[in-house]
Amino acid sequence: MSDSPYSHTQEGGLYGSSESLEGRDEQDPSTTTTTTLEKLLDYLLASKRSLSSTNHVWRANEIVNSAREALTEAVIIQARSDFLKQAIVEQLRVLTAVKNGVEQVARQGRDDFEATLRDLDEADARLQATLDLLKSTLVEAALSPPQEEQRTLHHFVDEEGVEKLKAGIRASIDLTQFIMVVDPPGQEAHQDLRQAVKEFEHDIQSIRKAVESKSAVYIDHNGSGAPLATIVPSLEGQAKEMAELLESLARHFDLCVTALKHTEGGGAVARDVTTDMPMDIHLSSDDQGNSIEPISDEEKQEMLEVLAKDAAELEDVVMEIRDRLAEMETRFDYLITRLEHLTTVHADDIAAFHQLEDVGTRLPRYAYHGRDFVGRWEEQKQQITERMDELESLRDFYDNFLMAYDSMIIEIGRRRDMQNKMEAVAKEAMVKIDQDVDAREAFRQDHGPYLPSDIWPGLTNTPLRFGIVPVETDAGNIPDIPRKVLEQATRRAHRRL
Repeated sequence: MSDSPYSHTQEGGLYGSSESLEGRDEQDPSTTTTTTLEKLLDYLLASKRSLSSTNHVWRANEIVNSAREALTEAVIIQARSDFLKQAIVEQLRVLTAVKNGVEQVARQGRDDFEATLRDLDEADARLQATLDLLKSTLVEAALSPPQEEQRTLHHFVDEEGVEKLKAGIRASIDLTQFIMVVDPPGQEAHQDLRQAVKEFEHDIQSIRKAVESKSAVYIDHNGSGAPLATIVPSLEGQAKEMAELLESLARHFDLCVTALKHTEGGGAVARDVTTDMPMDIHLSSDDQGNSIEPISDEEKQEMLEVLAKDAAELEDVVMEIRDRLAEMETRFDYLITRLEHLTTVHADDIAAFHQLEDVGTRLPRYAYHGRDFVGRWEEQKQQITERMDELESLRDFYDNFLMAYDSMIIEIGRRRDMQNKMEAVAKEAMVKIDQDVDAREAFRQDHGPYLPSDIWPGLTNTPLRFGIVPVETDAGNIPDIPRKVLEQATRRAHRRL
């Protein structure tokens, strides 16, 4: 009713709905005062019990305040963690670059070593091919002393010198392989490069795992999954709704007290029930004291109808306050769990940063191993190269030995041809001297009788004789090399040109 003060304060019910209850209860005019008093007392006691929801509202307020603090702390920790994590990632990039450089040094050293080994194998194969050729080349029997077993050119090879050179090369290779795998003797403070690279890689992976282990998106096992920034406003909204519901419960309780005071014998009951009310519950009926403004029967009836409607909704309102508080607790627990997760991640980031500092103290040692490896490998490479040059020189020497032997065979053939030519010249000279003797004798017989003997004293002299005698008998001892052998040596010599 428009004239009733209660039609404006409670017409929406506890939930503030504009709809009225279906079917307003018709009051029985014969209802006694006792029945009304009992019903109002039930309403009042139920309403008083519902005001225990005040604790829920206070808890909601605590949750909101704690959530604000937790969110502020989470934002700070997240910012610190992001900054620290970014710094660690940047340092990891630097460490990875240094590690890759050390690995590159090791890889280049191994590749260089393998290339050197291939060059050594090729040089050794060339020398061995030359030595095999010496073994297969027989020394001509005419060049060997009588009764001596036929020899090969390999007979003249300094096998001890060749083996000594190869042994030196093998020693250098073994030492280089030793350097590539383990520490050389006498260097107890140094680890080998391979182990240093493994330790370096382990350090980097350990830091990376420490940073990434809990950096993934938080897994919400409760199914909340709300962004942190939306949780506090949501909690504030829930707390506000709970406060409004509690206020409606307080109004309902206040109306129950007022109704009792307007009922005969109800004033004393109202005072007994409200004596132990919580201090934080303020009732408008307390402000009225003992003065009660009279109301009409129609207004009282309207008040009773409002109380009946609100009493029916009372348990639902209390349950809604509890449900909202339970939802707030869940969201708050999610926020605290996220905060704990961020705190743990930040602690891991700090531990990773300290681990990064430890790796920084070992970084010079890793770099030293790279430089030390290069220095030792260059030293061994120089020794191997020098011995490989000696191997090539030895192979060149024995190649020249083969070439010189073939040239010697050709030279023997040339000398034999020259000696034959010289003997032919001497023989021709002797024939011409004999012809001169015959010619002089024929002249004397034809013209001698007619010439006086003193006309030319040398008219009857014999021809001047010449003697061709070898000065050194051994010089003419030229081995008898078969023409086939000479031709083979000539072909080999031509192929080398």
